[in-house]
Amino acid sequence: MKNLLLIACYLLITSFTAWEPNFENAKKTAKQDHKLILLNFSGSDWCGPCIRMHKEIFGDAAFLEMAGKNLVMVNADFPRSKKNQLAPNVKKQNEILADSYNASGKFPYTVLLNADGKVIKAWDGLPDENAQAFANEVKQLCDANR
Repeated sequence: MKNLLLIACYLLITSFTAWEPNFENAKKTAKQDHKLILLNFSGSDWCGPCIRMHKEIFGDAAFLEMAGKNLVMVNADFPRSKKNQLAPNVKKQNEILADSYNASGKFPYTVLLNADGKVIKAWDGLPDENAQAFANEVKQLCDANR
């Protein structure tokens, strides 16, 4: 039983995929590791579908496992509450990313990019499918675009 708990903890830790805060670093990492970039535009403190997407899709174990092997993830967040405001450099980066990839200002809006920043696919809103189906779709796109 103790070994099972240790294995479960190890799998949880190794499957966790951190969000890269710097887009230029994400591009370098994606190029170096032969991965794609998943760029998500969210309003973490005001957008209900964004909050659900992070919890139900991006927080799902199957998605996290796939992402750890195939993606560099970047979250361009646009919080509204004063207590959640971002550092000026992050806010500016997110505005530049929005100008380039989300000019219409949709939330949530998710874009799959190659390491050079070229759009492969975009998803408008919360996906209709569950986390496993979304992970499978992204994985197929990753496999087709390496």
